[in-house]
Amino acid sequence: MNDHPLCFVVMPFGEKKDPGGGPDIDFDRIYNLAIRPGVEAAGMEPLRADEERVGGIIHKPMFERLLLCDYAVVDLTTGNANVFYELGVRHAVRPATTLTLFARQQQIPFDVSYSRALPYELGAKNRFEQEQAAPLRNAITARLVHLREHATDEPETDSPLFQLLQGYQPPDIARLKTDVFREQVKYASDIKRRLAAARVAKDATQLHDLETNLGPADAVEAGVFVDLFLSYRAVKDWAAMIALYENRMPAALKRAVLVREQLGFAYNRAGERKKALDILKEVVDEQGPSSESCGLMGRVYKDYWSEARLAGREAEARGWLRKAVDAYVLGFETDWRDAYPGINALTLLDIQGDPESLEKKRAMLPVVRYAVNRRIESATPDYWDHATLLELAVLDQDETATSKHLDNTLAAVREPWEPESTHNNLAMIRDARLTRGVDEPWLSDVIHKLGEAK
Repeated sequence: MNDHPLCFVVMPFGEKKDPGGGPDIDFDRIYNLAIRPGVEAAGMEPLRADEERVGGIIHKPMFERLLLCDYAVVDLTTGNANVFYELGVRHAVRPATTLTLFARQQQIPFDVSYSRALPYELGAKNRFEQEQAAPLRNAITARLVHLREHATDEPETDSPLFQLLQGYQPPDIARLKTDVFREQVKYASDIKRRLAAARVAKDATQLHDLETNLGPADAVEAGVFVDLFLSYRAVKDWAAMIALYENRMPAALKRAVLVREQLGFAYNRAGERKKALDILKEVVDEQGPSSESCGLMGRVYKDYWSEARLAGREAEARGWLRKAVDAYVLGFETDWRDAYPGINALTLLDIQGDPESLEKKRAMLPVVRYAVNRRIESATPDYWDHATLLELAVLDQDETATSKHLDNTLAAVREPWEPESTHNNLAMIRDARLTRGVDEPWLSDVIHKLGEAK
């Protein structure tokens, strides 16, 4: 990290739902194409907020960055509650040097005109391409350069608190050890870069070495803990995920929904299904059902079903299968925009195969297909998008559509385990249908071609 002024960027992460009901908005793309290069062109070092990655916790380093970063860019699009709270904290201590943005098509929950917020455009279907990025990038650079040029004389006040309260004085930021703060920021950034490199290399040993050298928990950013937690997930080191949670994580971070959901995921992959269910049920009881938590519970029940079926415990297996279906259906009904629990529910309903289950499958299938198509419209489709459409065509017993989506799926393969997963799902559907006397040679051919791609 260089000695350029730090610019704290507060905005959503990843793809977020459009509150207006449109396609998802890709905020990582907005950051990478416009905000980050715009900040860098103004001679500043961008530093992105990570509270979403730590389950929404606004932790101590977050406040330090809000207070101590020389400049800040805040994207108000989607009306995220944490973003507005953090803007309020910033405005309470920094009279100037904060630039607010919002997507022009979005409804913001209060009037931002007083703060000279910078509007930007989203393209058709909420896409963000170079056509939209260039003007936003240039506008950010121009605004930040203007703020820098006037920072030492008479900066324009952008905080409504300082505009309205005459005589209100900010704290003496120079006395808050900004040199120590910059070193802490550099340390956290270096650790995150090393974690990313270890994830790409699938190097569990390197991750363990990084954890050993982290130091005491109260000196480690919550974002570093979560990066390490998810890095262990990426290399399938379930025991390390569990140990990190149990032995190192601060209590506040342990209570975060994202962390507890992933802990349940780790316990299930480690074979401790009852522990996984206890954790996930606790999350649902406290926070209400969500597509993520119900989808994870559905996976645990599905694994119970698979184990009982392979062991020949047919009555028990049917019970677990019903629980899995119910969990996936609840997850999809909680958020119809998330196709993951929907496609799993449809697959298991087809496997159940009784008239009631097949009727429910037929009713749900168009809704799940619509959810998948809406996602594809808002982003570049990947393997799983094509594989989901393939599975939907099979579930709909549409041979023509299956052939088309098989071609697209095979052309999108990145890793051998991807077609293997789809192969196994379709094989379960075929086998269940065969037990009901439904023989579809075309489906066996699809499964064979997926097997060749493994």
